[in-house]
Amino acid sequence: MIALSNVGLSFGPRVLFAGATWHLRPGARYGLVGANGSGKSTLIRIMAGELAPTAGSVARPNAVRIGVLRQDQARYAPHTPLEIVLMGRPALWQALKEKEALLAAIEAGPGRGDASELQAHRLATLEVAIADAGGYTGEAEAATLLEGLGIPLERLRRPMGELSGGYRLRALLAQTLFEQPELLLLDEPTNHLDIVSIRWLEAHLRGYPGTMVLVSHDRHFLDTVCDHIVDVDYQELTVYPGNYEAFVAAKELAREQREAEIARLEKKTAEMQQFVDRFRAKATKARQAQSRAKQIERMEAPEIKRSSRRHPRFRFVSRRHSGREVLRVKGVGKAFQGRTVLDGVGFELLRGEKLAVVGPNGVGKSTLLRMIAGDLRPDQGALELGYEVHPGYFAQDHQTSLRGRSTLYDWLYAFAPGAEISAIRGLLGQVLFSGDDALKRVEALSGGEAARLQLAALMLTRPNLLILDEPTNHLDLEGREALQEGLRAYDGTLVFVSHDRHFVSKLADRVLALLPGRAEDFPGSYEDYLAREGTDFLTLSGAVMGRPPRAEPAPARGDNASAFETRKARKREQAKLKRRVEQLEREIAQLEGQVSGIAARFADPVYLQQTPHARIRQDDQERQAKQRTLEQALAAWELASAELESVGSA
Repeated sequence: MIALSNVGLSFGPRVLFAGATWHLRPGARYGLVGANGSGKSTLIRIMAGELAPTAGSVARPNAVRIGVLRQDQARYAPHTPLEIVLMGRPALWQALKEKEALLAAIEAGPGRGDASELQAHRLATLEVAIADAGGYTGEAEAATLLEGLGIPLERLRRPMGELSGGYRLRALLAQTLFEQPELLLLDEPTNHLDIVSIRWLEAHLRGYPGTMVLVSHDRHFLDTVCDHIVDVDYQELTVYPGNYEAFVAAKELAREQREAEIARLEKKTAEMQQFVDRFRAKATKARQAQSRAKQIERMEAPEIKRSSRRHPRFRFVSRRHSGREVLRVKGVGKAFQGRTVLDGVGFELLRGEKLAVVGPNGVGKSTLLRMIAGDLRPDQGALELGYEVHPGYFAQDHQTSLRGRSTLYDWLYAFAPGAEISAIRGLLGQVLFSGDDALKRVEALSGGEAARLQLAALMLTRPNLLILDEPTNHLDLEGREALQEGLRAYDGTLVFVSHDRHFVSKLADRVLALLPGRAEDFPGSYEDYLAREGTDFLTLSGAVMGRPPRAEPAPARGDNASAFETRKARKREQAKLKRRVEQLEREIAQLEGQVSGIAARFADPVYLQQTPHARIRQDDQERQAKQRTLEQALAAWELASAELESVGSA
């Protein structure tokens, strides 16, 4: 297997990593993580033999078959996705093409006897070669891979040039998987995949028998697939056993231990220096003082290098509160070129809710968000925004609004004319554009930089309804975590689409599942939704591929087993909802007591006369925050109570 020995790579004065040593273990699954620009993709290219390091060596046995996720879509434009996948096994593909040409030549007309005999012999040889390469099941395998990655069956034989960029990348990913290499190198394989296809890819990779190295910003994907994490940071490579969650804990512990060691040495040095200063001039202690001074000179504290990771700060605050009812969607439908995308979708959204819209590609998630944002009109039905609702929209194709030669500062300033320079500069600094970065042209931004700038605009305009379509697509792991924390603390209402399972699970308190022909509205977290369903609907083949679910046979008369299981499931649901209602009632009682206590303070004239103005303002802000939390708890209690009543009457 591949081994890296003291590998270094630099571009001019910039060092990506130095002295990197890494011996890949057969069968291991490595997740390669690090900040954007730290050298992860470059390291993949070095391992694949596409780039030579500036120092060190890479041992790459000739017998090892390496599969690399390619990005050269244009090369395959005339071919169909099915053909592209079959090309993943060159020997099989060449044998299939030669067999096709030979059969065409034989059919064109009888040749001379010796030629016919040669053709027959060659055809037999090709049949053996195709069988040895798994050719008689190859097309079925290729179709399974493409279907699992979300390419509909009717598109498998259409030219690559007719497909969208996302489908083209999926075809190339399927080709890499079809190769069945001993070492699989995947750079951001989940890009352009929906949450359905990502779940399928997770399951497929868990069964992959070879060694794997993958780069991903999807934390749940890394946790599910990887058994080692390789951290590219401090210009070093460090291998951690376990998944991403274990890596985070181990890295933090290592840093704490290093900092504790430095603190211990600094304390010891200070004590020794104090002894030296005190007894240097005293004859009886001079020799001891001199000895300790030499010890101080020899002591070396462990070096703490500066991490390449940078953490943005996202803080979203509403300009003002909206009415209790934020959005009402009534029987909304939309079709494009005769194809129905949405049909009869309806739901209501209350202030403070965080709604995740999930489902496979093509069911209208982005279309629904565009209609909520007012960017698109429905063909049928209506969408009504509530009282004083001010929406802010993050589009999936947000980079289209960043054209032209405006600087970052000017582009952001246009959202708040009259804002102070320090405010705009400070906001840019929060999203990692400091100093002269503010003078960069928006047209030169990378995908991650463009996403951070768009999010800064939403922070500046302070909407009370955030509509976010795939906001994590171009963010690294640090950016995703920061955005997640900022949205969790957001005091407004949120509607979002994301294929990042970790992001959805941590944020959503309500789920709208869009599936072909139907929509499911669930008042609870994504994990609660999965617990209620008993299985992840996103893994069902009918839902994944846009086919209606297969009808189950009706139970025979007198068969009480299914009815018994239904009653058990209903009782479990009732018990869970009852616990939820009781928990919310306790929270409401506690919050009401806290709000009443602060209100009683304000009713006391002595308090207003003797308390400093700053403290009064602080207490008032606390009262407002508690009141907002109380309102959200009351809304959640109403929903849970209604759900409990519905389940109880079923």
